[in-house]
Amino acid sequence: MDPKLEFTHCNRPTVGVELELQLVEQNSWALNPVILDVLKLLPDEQEWAKPELMQSYIEINSSAFLHVREVISDLKSKLAIVDALVKQLDTRIFWAATHPFSTWMEQRITPDKRYKQLVDKMQDTARRIVTFGMHVHVGVDSGDKAVMVIDRLMRHLPTLLALSVNSPFWVGRNTGLQSHRCKIMEQLPAAGLPPNMRNYSEYCWIVNHSIQSGFINSIREIWWDVRPHPRLGTVEVRICDLPPDMETVSMLTALIQCLVVALSEQIDEGVYQYDIHPIMVKQNKWKATRYGMNAEMTDAVTQKAVPVRILAYELYEKLIPYSKQLGCEAELNLLPGILQKPSGARRQLESFQKHGNFPDMIQELVETQIIEAVPLLSRQGK
Repeated sequence: MDPKLEFTHCNRPTVGVELELQLVEQNSWALNPVILDVLKLLPDEQEWAKPELMQSYIEINSSAFLHVREVISDLKSKLAIVDALVKQLDTRIFWAATHPFSTWMEQRITPDKRYKQLVDKMQDTARRIVTFGMHVHVGVDSGDKAVMVIDRLMRHLPTLLALSVNSPFWVGRNTGLQSHRCKIMEQLPAAGLPPNMRNYSEYCWIVNHSIQSGFINSIREIWWDVRPHPRLGTVEVRICDLPPDMETVSMLTALIQCLVVALSEQIDEGVYQYDIHPIMVKQNKWKATRYGMNAEMTDAVTQKAVPVRILAYELYEKLIPYSKQLGCEAELNLLPGILQKPSGARRQLESFQKHGNFPDMIQELVETQIIEAVPLLSRQGK
C-alpha cells in the first residue's frame, strides 16, 4: 500500500467544516477575482483561509473540535475577519452554490502548479467547476471503519443534499434544478456517488490505480460525494451545496456528526444493514437535485415514495439520543424549524421573482447574511 494512504487513527468523533464561499463585487454583484489580494491582507501564518481553482473563491476551514458549537464559533470568527477584509476591496461574500449570472468562461484560474496540471488534464471539465460546497469531516478510528460508514451513509446522501440545495441558476438561466452544482460536479472523472467498496484496501487500490493509469493526477482529485480522508482520519461528506446561512450549516454539521457516530456504533455492535441498491440512491439523488425539499424519495426499507421532509424528520428523531451524547442537541434541534422554511434554492427563486434581476437579488441575499464576530477558539486534538 502506498504509505501516503496510511489512514490516521482518530479515536474521537471530532468534527470540522470547510465552506467554499463566493467573492462578489459589491456594485455589479458579479464574481470578483480578488482572492490573491484577500490573502495578502491576512496574516502569513494563518492556514484556515485558502484559494481554490478560481480566483473568485475563498475556502474557510474550521479547526477540528469535539463539539459542533465550537466549530460554529470558530467559523463565525473567521468569517467575520474575512468579511471585514473583503469589504476593503469593494467585495462581499455570497452564500450560494453557483453564481446566478457570472459565466465560467470568464473566471481566472488561480496561479498554482496543481491547478495548471488539473486544467491541462481535464480542460473545460475543470474550468466549469465554478461551484461552491460545504464539506463536513467526522473522525473515525480506521480506514476500514471509514469505508463501512460510507457504505451505510449512501442512503442518506440524497436527504443531506435536499436539506442544502442552493444553486438553481447557472450563467443567467433558471436551470429548473434546485442543485445545479451537483450536475456540474458529476462531470468530473472521479466525482458523484462513490463506488461500492469492500474495505479500505480496495479504496487504496482505486486511488493508486487511478493515479498510476493517468486517470487523475492525485488523490485530491477523488471528488466523491463522500470519501475517506486518510491524512485527517475522517469520513468527509461532500454532497452538500453551500447552504444559505450559518443556521443551516450548524444543523447539517450536527446531523452529519450524529449520523456518522450512529453508524459507527452500529458497525461495532454488529447491527444488520438493510441493502439499498445503488440505482435507488442514484435516483433519490436526482430527485433531490431536481426538486430539493419538495422531492419524494424512495424509502430504503419500505421502497415506497416518501416526502423528503418526512424522511429528514424521521432521521432527526433517530439521532436525538446521539445529539445528547455528543452535546449538539441545540444544533440538531434546528432541523424541524428549517424544514418549515424555504430552502436556499427557493429563497433565490423567490427573490429573483420579486426583483426581476440578479444583481438586486444577490444584494438582498448578501445583506441578510450577518455573521457576528466571536473570539477564535484553539484547536482540540483528536
